[in-house]
Amino acid sequence: MIHHISLGTNDVQRARAFYDPVLAVIGLRLIRQDGHALHYGTGEILFSLVAPVDGRPAAPGNGVHVAFAAQDKAMVQEFHRTALAHGGSEDGAPGLRPEYNANYYAAFIRAPDGNKIEAVTHSSR
Repeated sequence: MIHHISLGTNDVQRARAFYDPVLAVIGLRLIRQDGHALHYGTGEILFSLVAPVDGRPAAPGNGVHVAFAAQDKAMVQEFHRTALAHGGSEDGAPGLRPEYNANYYAAFIRAPDGNKIEAVTHSSR
């Protein structure tokens, strides 16, 4: 069971300007923040952006991404649109990914720090 996920950031305020509107699309909100971290969830913290505690620059992991559950295809599309509008870059437009399964509908984004995030649904809507 996963308690929460944290990704690195080199600029907490830039990360907040991106993640606040993007995560709101899937129902997550900023629960807590300080000068080094942002913590999002629905009541409990589920996802965080943190400046590395070792003082070295944050860097995205090769092969690492976080997939957020979306209710339907419209939510995946809105996640993608909102992410691009707030500084994310395209890493896979909304669409079916039959290589995963016949109902896997997802969009992939690179966040401003380079972290790869995804919204995915298996809904036919």
